[in-house]
Amino acid sequence: MSGAFGTGRACAVAVAGGRDLARTAARHGGLFPDKAFDSGLYHALALAGAFGSPWATAAQLRAVNLASLLVFAVDRLIDEEATSREQVSGLIAACLTAAGGPPPVADEASDGASDGAPDGAVPGASDAAAFLAELHAELRAELGATPEPGAAPREQAAELEAAWREELARMLGAMAREWDWRRAARLPGAAQYLANADSCGAYFVALTLWISTGQVRDPRELERLRPAGEAVQRYLRLLNDVATRNREARSGDLNAFTLGLGPDEVNERMTALAAQASELIEPLRQEHPRAASYLDWQIHYSAGFYELADFWAEAAS
Repeated sequence: MSGAFGTGRACAVAVAGGRDLARTAARHGGLFPDKAFDSGLYHALALAGAFGSPWATAAQLRAVNLASLLVFAVDRLIDEEATSREQVSGLIAACLTAAGGPPPVADEASDGASDGAPDGAVPGASDAAAFLAELHAELRAELGATPEPGAAPREQAAELEAAWREELARMLGAMAREWDWRRAARLPGAAQYLANADSCGAYFVALTLWISTGQVRDPRELERLRPAGEAVQRYLRLLNDVATRNREARSGDLNAFTLGLGPDEVNERMTALAAQASELIEPLRQEHPRAASYLDWQIHYSAGFYELADFWAEAAS
């Protein structure tokens, strides 16, 4: 579908998705304060889902929409609510348990930062776990449904679910690592910072989309998509830093500029990453046309979106 009809259809799917996110957020009110989460954020996420997968229905996009919202919710808890490393680790453990896996034996993301004795759970941790449990249930329902032609067969469902959980752990670990860096005596270098781009959650969202909509049938296919997905994610990490530079300077958040990179160097890195991503996406188009189109679309859509707007409600006030 293309042209005005396709645009209208995608907008209708986005409206349905945005309303669903708002209703879901209302059930987990402690996780989504109005100051940060407004109707604009819910509909912006749903628009990204609908136009990124214009072939999909609102029901098919529910899992990826929930995953996108989860990224924002957990990011806010770690950035704004957690006051100790123990709280960050406890939040990660609660989320991984809610996602159907065991809590980590040791938090590998930690660089040794600690604020002393445990001081209770981060405010909102139980809400985050409940929200993640809902997302996990949605994903499992999709994996357990009668597959459409070309969708993942049921015998691969457990492996795909495990791959999703591993990516969730990778994202949460990267967020925790940034928490450590903001309090460390020595900041990371640019290469180390970009290697930690899982903190922005872009690849976790993409992987949720591919698994929940049956675009991958075998966990090994995810590894074929990973290099392109991670190149796009690193580009989006820097794009977000450019778009939110002033806000993050006020809040003390870590980004490419606080690490000492100048605008010209950031732009050069973004140009190189976009070119690298395009080279990696091209060979995927025949075997994974929808996944390849999604990754390519993410680069250009996100650049256009961040030219004029931000997702957070606080940025619009």
